[in-house]
Amino acid sequence: MSLETGLDGKKRILTGDRPTGRLHLGHWVGSIAARVKLQHEYETVIIVADLHMLTTKRSRDDIRQILFNARGLVLDYLSSGIDPEKSAIYLQSAVPETHELHTYLQNLVTVNRLLRLPSIKQMAQDANIAEESLPFGLLGYPVLQAADILLARAHLVPVGRDNLAHVEITRELARQFNSNYGPVFPEPEPLLSDIAALVGTDNRGKMSKSAGNAIFLSDDEQTVAAKVQGMFTDPKRIHADTPGTVEGNPLFIYHRIFNANRTEVEDLEKRYTAGKVGDREVKEKLAGALNNFLGPFRRRMAFYQSKPGIVDEIIWNGTLKMQRIAAETMREVREKMGLDHVWKSLH
Repeated sequence: MSLETGLDGKKRILTGDRPTGRLHLGHWVGSIAARVKLQHEYETVIIVADLHMLTTKRSRDDIRQILFNARGLVLDYLSSGIDPEKSAIYLQSAVPETHELHTYLQNLVTVNRLLRLPSIKQMAQDANIAEESLPFGLLGYPVLQAADILLARAHLVPVGRDNLAHVEITRELARQFNSNYGPVFPEPEPLLSDIAALVGTDNRGKMSKSAGNAIFLSDDEQTVAAKVQGMFTDPKRIHADTPGTVEGNPLFIYHRIFNANRTEVEDLEKRYTAGKVGDREVKEKLAGALNNFLGPFRRRMAFYQSKPGIVDEIIWNGTLKMQRIAAETMREVREKMGLDHVWKSLH
């Protein structure tokens, strides 16, 4: 395999998620939509990153949840339109070469370089970890992430802006390794979403499972309607005949992204700013638009749920493919580093 193409003669994408729970609309606009589109143009590898989960969730109960969460995560991928014939979905912990490459890469980066990453401090803060108690694994999170990307020899990484610096670390490590030992890794390019982040239903930061402000891809119609009815809107608008603010209003942010009826959206915005429509109507039409948007997701979800064992089979087959890719990558890594010579010299 050359640096220019993957096994199938196409450039390769590596993307994925930690199995900490189900996916929501924020994941869709942030990365999943791009994956669905790009799987037709690139050889796509999707990682169920259970080792990354251990940086902040490492109790026995958390670990017991891995398989359950992985199955739910993969179901969400499939319901979103990820095609297992085009995208290899694999379990990170089932590819031991990940640990080996991580060991080599961690010797090519300094602690100070990692400490400069704002995402590390934010992750520690989100996990209620004091800076003086920062685990080595959390500090090295971007290096493990680099091992995932480089093990797959990915050319493109769909990523949110909060993880853009991690891709840069990966590029630095690829350059450092190639310079020290010889060319093995392409320098992956980040692919940013058109939407940086989707605001949560409570308007308090981005949509998040832990914040309780998410609409999940697996939510049924009644749940979506209930969550929309509870959404934050213009707090200064007390009565329906009071002119309201559209910009920055989560209701209209969602309408613009998910409502396919552009005429309806424009009409609602016009009437809202003129004080001629109430929040109730805006929310009812948003709930309808979201449920229309999620309709195909639900139909695909029902299809896969009707086939017992198919999710496990998809993970198994995707992992076997990634194991082949990883074995080839590490064969070249050891050869370039001269490690294979060390072992062979003993015989």
